[in-house]
Amino acid sequence: MQENATIPMQPASLRRRFAAMFYESLLLIALSLLAGFAYIPVFGEIHGPFQKAVFQFYLLLVMMAYFMIFWKRGGQTLAMKTWHIRLVNTAGGPPSTAQCMARFCLAALGLLCAGAGFFWALVDRDRQFLHDRLCGTRLIKTAAG
Repeated sequence: MQENATIPMQPASLRRRFAAMFYESLLLIALSLLAGFAYIPVFGEIHGPFQKAVFQFYLLLVMMAYFMIFWKRGGQTLAMKTWHIRLVNTAGGPPSTAQCMARFCLAALGLLCAGAGFFWALVDRDRQFLHDRLCGTRLIKTAAG
C-alpha cells in the first residue's frame, strides 16, 4: 500500500515554514561564504561594478543549485528536514525540475519585492506562498513532524 494513500497531505503551518526560512537563511549565509572563498582564488579580487555583478550572479547560481539538488533528491533541504517540511507537487509526488527551477526564480523575485511572495500566504485561502501557487507545488508536514 502506498504511504500517500494512508496519510493525507497536511500543509505545513506558516510558523513552521517561516522558522525553516530563518534557518535556511543561516545556511545560505554559510554557503555564500564558502562559495566566495572558492571564487576569489580562481577569478581574483572583486572591485569593479561588472565584477560585483558577476560575483552576485555566481552566488545566485550556487544558491539555485543548492535548492535544486535538495528539492529533486527528496523534496527537503536541511532546514526543511529539521522542521519536518517536504516540497511536493499538487498530486503529492516529487516536483519536476521545471517546477523546482520556476519555484526558485519566483521565490527570489518575491523576496526582492519586499517578501510579497511569502506574505501572500497570509491572504491565500490555502495559506500557500505565491510561488507555490503559481508553480503547482506545496509544502507539507512530514509524518515525523
